[in-house]
Amino acid sequence: MPKPYPREFRDDVVRVARDRDPGVTVEQIAKDFGVHPMTLFKWLRQAEVDEGAKPGVSRGESAELREARRRIKLLEQENEVLRRAAAYLSQAHLPGKGSTRS
Repeated sequence: MPKPYPREFRDDVVRVARDRDPGVTVEQIAKDFGVHPMTLFKWLRQAEVDEGAKPGVSRGESAELREARRRIKLLEQENEVLRRAAAYLSQAHLPGKGSTRS
């Protein structure tokens, strides 16, 4: 996976692409900055989502969603440990084959 571009670089390229002169294509700007044209198109779409011009998940919401998913996974793991501990402890109090009581 390629190394991600710095945030400032992305913002500068998006700004240049938006403020381009008539006749200058996004592909030309992408080539000038050394990025793939589809990458620049994705950055432009994400900038529109972040500004609220298009529906979608903004970068802030995306980070919040990742954090929530991480927290949910941790809580599910904790619940599984508690479930197993409860099952183990309930088995320990049952009279079993090794019990000497009659």
